[in-house]
Amino acid sequence: MLPLYITSGEPAGIGPDICLSLANRIDERPIVVLIDKDLLLKRAQQLKLEVELIDYVGQEVSAALGQLYVEHVPVTKSVIAGQLDVSNAAYVLEQLRRSADYAMSGKSVGVATAPVQKSIINDAGIHFSGHTEFYQEFAGVDRVVMMLATKTLRVALATTHLPLRDVADAITQDRLHQVIDILIHDLKTKFKKDHPHILVCGLNPHAGEDGYLGMEEIEVINPVLERYRAQGVNMSLSLPADTLFTPENLKDADAVLAMYHDQGLPVLKSQGFGEAINITLGLPFIRTSVDHGTALSLAGTGLAKSSSLQVAVDLALELARAKNNET
Repeated sequence: MLPLYITSGEPAGIGPDICLSLANRIDERPIVVLIDKDLLLKRAQQLKLEVELIDYVGQEVSAALGQLYVEHVPVTKSVIAGQLDVSNAAYVLEQLRRSADYAMSGKSVGVATAPVQKSIINDAGIHFSGHTEFYQEFAGVDRVVMMLATKTLRVALATTHLPLRDVADAITQDRLHQVIDILIHDLKTKFKKDHPHILVCGLNPHAGEDGYLGMEEIEVINPVLERYRAQGVNMSLSLPADTLFTPENLKDADAVLAMYHDQGLPVLKSQGFGEAINITLGLPFIRTSVDHGTALSLAGTGLAKSSSLQVAVDLALELARAKNNET
């Protein structure tokens, strides 16, 4: 049974705290945390948790209750919970590199990621815009799609981590074709939606209101959507985002495509913050993630909630199970 790897993320944040919660579960395959072992031991002591850390050396069975498989990744500098240090930026990226390498080389079924602090990585002089972009570059794929999900709602993004003033220029017909192709493919193959129903947000207020509030819907977005609809895809034309996210509209939808990050994700997180997860579509391996940040003020306090990581692991295992059944 190939393992699922967990990146523990920013060492000064709640990543180590929530990773410790994985010792409270037994799964059908090994779950392995990429982390500095001494750091995790100290955090467990700080939280007054009794967890037995076991070095992962290829075991094919799940760790027992109260045990946690780890692969040691050394920090550069000692970690104080809640205090960022640029010295450990490379440590965070090494976790991501290993997890991607293992997944790409067939040594794992994929990865679930704890949060990182983008700012401290950039402060260290390393350009880093996010997990999604890192894994895309490592895998060498032209486009990936960021999708967040709760039990009742999935929201994919046409653009991800861009300043708002750059969003309109980034939404081109080519980009939309790439994003929609990936979204349809992964809804069918990973989520078993044979005929997915997709709702699409307009970019502008009121979806442009027939051009009075912007021409992007008329000139860019709707022509693309019309092509998919002509092919039999169950997809809306661009809809005003302020009315799209109503129970009546969402009840039969398999996914929503939002044009930018803060158009769709606030709605999703308001419905299920702490239990929502991030899935990267378009990668040649499974990648899920928590829906929250590093929460530096909660690190080491015992107040961090691990529910999002638990759900991210559950979905990664479910997707791995479905993939194995296919092959």
